[in-house]
Amino acid sequence: MDSVACNIKKTDQDVNQLMGVLSYMTDKQGIKLAELLKYNLRSIRSYLLKEEFQLFWQYTSPYWAGMFLDKWCTKTMRSKIEPMKKVARMLRRHRPLLLNWFRAKKQFSSGIVEGFNTKAKLTTRKAYGFRTYHAAEIALYHALGALPVPETAHEFF
Repeated sequence: MDSVACNIKKTDQDVNQLMGVLSYMTDKQGIKLAELLKYNLRSIRSYLLKEEFQLFWQYTSPYWAGMFLDKWCTKTMRSKIEPMKKVARMLRRHRPLLLNWFRAKKQFSSGIVEGFNTKAKLTTRKAYGFRTYHAAEIALYHALGALPVPETAHEFF
C-alpha cells in the first residue's frame, strides 16, 4: 500500500513539473512532449530535470536556494542518468559559490571579469612585438589599471 501511495505522489509531482514546462510551449510542442513522455526516455527525464533547475535562479533567499539545490541534486543523483549526475556533483562542489550570488542580491555577474579578460587579451596581442616581458607587463598595467601615460620628451604633432 505504501508503494502505491508513493507512486501516486511521484506521478503528481511529475504532472506538476510537466505542467510548468508546458506552460510556455506551443500546442504542437506540448503534444510531441506528451507523446515522448509515454516512453519514459532518459533524454526526456534529463530535459525535465534541466527545466526544473531553471527555478533555482528565481529564488531570492540564499537559504531557500540552497534547499532547492540540495533537493535537486539528490533527485538528480537518484535518476541513474550519468551526465546529469556529473552536473549534480559539480553543482554540489560549487554550492557555496552559487549561493554567494544570492547573498550579493544578484547584483554581480561575470560580465566584469569577461570585460577585463578581453581587454587583457587585446593588450597582449598588441604587445606581441615588444622585446621584453617587462614592456608587455607595463602595457597591461596601463590598459587594465587606467594608469596615466607618461609625458614624452618629443612632440610628434
